[in-house]
Amino acid sequence: MAIEKILKDEASEEKGERARMASFVGAMAIAELVKTTLGPKGMDKILQSTGRGHQVTVTNDGATILKSLHIDNPAAKVLVDISKVQDDEVGDGTTSVVVLAGELLREAEKLVAAKIHPMTIISGFRMAAECARDALLQKVVDNKENAEKFKSDLMKIAMTTLSSKILSQDKEYFAQLAVDAVLRLKGSTNLEAIHIIKKPGGSLKDSFLDEGFILDKKIGVGQPKTIENAKILVANTAMDTDKVKIYGARVRVDSMSRVAEIETAEKEKMREKVQKIIAHGINCFVNRQLIYNFPEELFADAGILAIEHADFDGIERLALVTGGEIASTFDNPESVKLGHCKLIEEIMIGEDKLIHFSGVEMGQACTIVLRGASQHVLDEAERSLHDALCVLSQTVNDSRVLLGGGWPEMVMAKAVDELARKTPGKKSHAIDAFSRALVAIPTTIADNAGLDSAELIAQLRAEHQKEECNAGIDVISGSAGDMAELGISESFKVKQAVLLSATEAAEMILRVDEIITCAPRRREDRM
Repeated sequence: MAIEKILKDEASEEKGERARMASFVGAMAIAELVKTTLGPKGMDKILQSTGRGHQVTVTNDGATILKSLHIDNPAAKVLVDISKVQDDEVGDGTTSVVVLAGELLREAEKLVAAKIHPMTIISGFRMAAECARDALLQKVVDNKENAEKFKSDLMKIAMTTLSSKILSQDKEYFAQLAVDAVLRLKGSTNLEAIHIIKKPGGSLKDSFLDEGFILDKKIGVGQPKTIENAKILVANTAMDTDKVKIYGARVRVDSMSRVAEIETAEKEKMREKVQKIIAHGINCFVNRQLIYNFPEELFADAGILAIEHADFDGIERLALVTGGEIASTFDNPESVKLGHCKLIEEIMIGEDKLIHFSGVEMGQACTIVLRGASQHVLDEAERSLHDALCVLSQTVNDSRVLLGGGWPEMVMAKAVDELARKTPGKKSHAIDAFSRALVAIPTTIADNAGLDSAELIAQLRAEHQKEECNAGIDVISGSAGDMAELGISESFKVKQAVLLSATEAAEMILRVDEIITCAPRRREDRM
């Protein structure tokens, strides 16, 4: 009996069957939750936070939905993590990866019930994933050499990514924006150089891409409104000390004139600092902190444009884009790296004035200005555009492209089916189950569009028995269609990441045979 008391009083453990059931149920519930957001006709979710202000997010981005959930089930957490990783790694396919992992577990549950050992299932899944990946590799198209074709591939991928998002109505317009922005990066995946500004008002169609950099700030009073051949000093320093601000200390003075002396001394210090800054030979000074009236006056007299309180990301990005570095001491001007751009001017977007830097050092930098009816629409538009930008920048590096619309899953399922027939022993059941799980993605796409999925999948299966078949689900006409003609493409990198991550996650959850929940920590009575 002594053995039983290893764990603390309230710690609980679940063994064997029960632990496995808990994992499966949790994972499948998560997959069910995001399932309805998959595909061009997927629905959105409203997430309402319990924090102050009850913020509302309207989204159908799998990673965003799962990030916002507070989950108790350990297996469900694994799925949330894979969607996060998918988002960080390739930016799109977050819903697909969770749905696929959920389906793999649903199939695995049936096999476990049929007394097949989890390790057998795992090795079958491994073989199937390998085989599915090879099947895709044989079908990829790579148009890297032909610039025109490659650009049209990128356009198709962007339109496919956007078709399941809020931007689907104007997907051609936004696909063009995204492709132009990514092609400017010239193969780098550093999306920092693409700045997205959201301004409520106007319709989504009013969004535009602007080369250069736009800072969401106004130009101060009495300062030059345009500057050509700007030399920019980007700084993070306090410019608000020309008035007496004494916190928590007591200064005794015997007359008002002494206070004035202190004020004057502070002012002199400020004037010296400003002169040091002017000595750099600049005509634009951008500071992350406040600039009080007095230094602003001094800058205006010297004909220098002073911008205060540039937002935090903005200033890092501005330094990167103009080729400067952020400075905080100004004693030796030769060691400070200044930023350069051809023209700084004030522009109007909607009601707001912004500062526009054009002809910046880093030629690939650009800004996308999004307009839309409300902040929620803009936030979702930004997430959708971000997905498209991620996928495109990955595709520029790895230019292999596949058709979309459930076609890759059918190709993989067919190859995996053939493998199952050739494999002897119990593994063949697992491989067979893997092919059924793959078909779940096109099934879900069809279901979400309100189509008869059973009929459609059967048609696709028959079509895919032919050589060189391009059939997938055409959601618009509600039948099987030719994906190559419809121009529905996906990036190979995204599909591969979905396949491998989902398999690994399912495998990890399958290995579990015991769940131990720790006892909650008690607060001691401090009397």
